[in-house]
Amino acid sequence: MKNRKKMSVLAAAAIAVVALAGCAQGGDAGSGGDAGGGEGIEIAMISKGFQHQFWQAVKTGAEQRAEELGVTITFEGPASETEVDAQLQMLQAAIDRSPDAIAYAALDPEACIPLIDAAGAADIPVVQFDAGCDSDVPVSIAKTDSLGAGALAADHMAELMGGEGEVAIVGHSQINSTGVERRDGFVDQMEAEYPDIEIVDIQYGDGDHLKSADIAKAMIAAHPDLKGIYGTNEGSAVGVVNALTELSLTGDDLTVIGFDSGKAQMDAITNGLMAGAITQNPIGIGAETVQAAFDAINGETPEEVIDTGYFFYDADNMTDEEIAAVLYE
Repeated sequence: MKNRKKMSVLAAAAIAVVALAGCAQGGDAGSGGDAGGGEGIEIAMISKGFQHQFWQAVKTGAEQRAEELGVTITFEGPASETEVDAQLQMLQAAIDRSPDAIAYAALDPEACIPLIDAAGAADIPVVQFDAGCDSDVPVSIAKTDSLGAGALAADHMAELMGGEGEVAIVGHSQINSTGVERRDGFVDQMEAEYPDIEIVDIQYGDGDHLKSADIAKAMIAAHPDLKGIYGTNEGSAVGVVNALTELSLTGDDLTVIGFDSGKAQMDAITNGLMAGAITQNPIGIGAETVQAAFDAINGETPEEVIDTGYFFYDADNMTDEEIAAVLYE
């Protein structure tokens, strides 16, 4: 199997992560004074959602770096990753108050273009995280290599299935870049390297665990020879696990590979319902995003694409130092 593990320089620092903030929408993160030379600077961060622990981990990383730099951040996002209009309203409100920089994670890469262009016209530096907008204004994006991560998920699925059989995908979006790339990375790797594995179905549950559970149950009913399901984000994967529970199936009946972390997935891996998952480095994403915004404010040119790394984790390596550093509950 190819060794596709990546480790960002921030992962080791993430070991000391503080307890994650609660899931209330939005809110200010306090400044750390002028220790980092950023007194008076405000960075408005708009995420794709708040319902998953991933975004709370991003928020934690952003707050930690903001304190180090002495800047103030706001961090908000819609209640669901399907609420594009709500996210755009948050972006418009941020532009209206003219922060020193905006950090944006796009739910819809096309719908955001007019507003991101307007931010650029107002001379507000824009950086991105997790998923980008199809505008030329943003100067940087901190994200996971989702194509590579999807391919890594395929490698592990294939190994666990013995290189043959039928698999299905419960995706979280066919519009957002993370959903598209995690799907395509998985599909392309299967087609290129594992000709005896057939992908028999791909459906989308919007990252909602209830919708994803219903989709998974329908897939299992429609494909009695199904050997594996890949869930492309936290809600998708949790939905697949819940479907197995509702159908009284176990990890011996179906190989489940997930994406992201969170307590529900970690518990499912521990008890054997899920074989393993890909974890990102959300704390690193948050920290690098704030750093890129700070650099842009100060006239520096941040790296155009900041790859924050990804890993496969399972019951055997969850407590390893480098893995534990990027897991979050």
